[in-house]
Amino acid sequence: MNRNPYEGLSGTIDIRAVRAAGFREVQLDTGTLRINYVVGPDNGPPLVLLPAQTATWESYQRVLVPLSKRFLVYALDVRGHGKSSWTPGEYSWRHLGADMTVFLSEVVRSPAVVSGNSSGGLLALWCAANLPLRVAAVILEDAPVFSAQMPRFRDHDRFVYGGLKHLAEALGDLQHRDLADYFRGLTLPVSETREKRVPDGFITFLSRRIQAFQTRHPGRPLDIGYFPLKLRLLLKSLSMYDPDFARAFVDGRFYDGLDHADALTRVSCPLLVLHGDWRRLPGHGLIGAMDDQDAARIRQLVPHSRYRKVHANHVIHMFKPRSFVQAVDTFFTQDVAA
Repeated sequence: MNRNPYEGLSGTIDIRAVRAAGFREVQLDTGTLRINYVVGPDNGPPLVLLPAQTATWESYQRVLVPLSKRFLVYALDVRGHGKSSWTPGEYSWRHLGADMTVFLSEVVRSPAVVSGNSSGGLLALWCAANLPLRVAAVILEDAPVFSAQMPRFRDHDRFVYGGLKHLAEALGDLQHRDLADYFRGLTLPVSETREKRVPDGFITFLSRRIQAFQTRHPGRPLDIGYFPLKLRLLLKSLSMYDPDFARAFVDGRFYDGLDHADALTRVSCPLLVLHGDWRRLPGHGLIGAMDDQDAARIRQLVPHSRYRKVHANHVIHMFKPRSFVQAVDTFFTQDVAA
């Protein structure tokens, strides 16, 4: 089993504002793996944040401080990410659900609002369906409900599936990989006839900067401070990511333990759906997490749910942090604490 080389680095928060607000980085040892997380000051009911695939708790850095003013905030590194354990061969909703069962029971201990972005939202849905006594409310932040189920994920709305397949192939060799290769051949559809590609010259430049950092800082996560924040976080999180996590989505192992429609019918707590921008293009399928029909089906299966459209990129809490914090506050005030 490949061990996460960064697992032992837990305990240091480099983001000054987060550290100054009273957050600490710690780990839960479950006996089989370590779950890395940050926890803030006890200023209210617990709020658990689950990031998207490839991302770490640091993706929430723009919202942690404002959220901590009224919540006791926990933000996790899911197994296979960040400073949590890598468990190649053991990635599925059933495995991640077991992690959350232990975390909510042994760390949080009281019913929590669980908010997840993208695949983190699907994990939050698993929690709401299977741990009703541990979940006070759930927030699905642009989660790929229905779209990330087979065979639709692979055969119809296959844009994200293709991206994960590319990631596993480009970064799958842990001993000889160049993280810049992730961008080689990567395309972003702009219209039915036009795509954007990362220029080869930039990939070469990026590769040199990465190699220079790794030479100067052996054994450290990739963190090139002068890069724009979104690129900096992407590269850092990719350097700390087990590619078998993506491979499990591609080869089908991951889907064990979660049927989206069935899980939704078992959600009895308040539920908020935050829906980002999306489009569908021939040859690519859905560019985004879910379409309007998916969102409508969620509301049909969970009649008491709330829905909010946010014109933002998939990672709403990063691209529209104020909108995200306001949505969480309003939902808690009107639907959870009322």
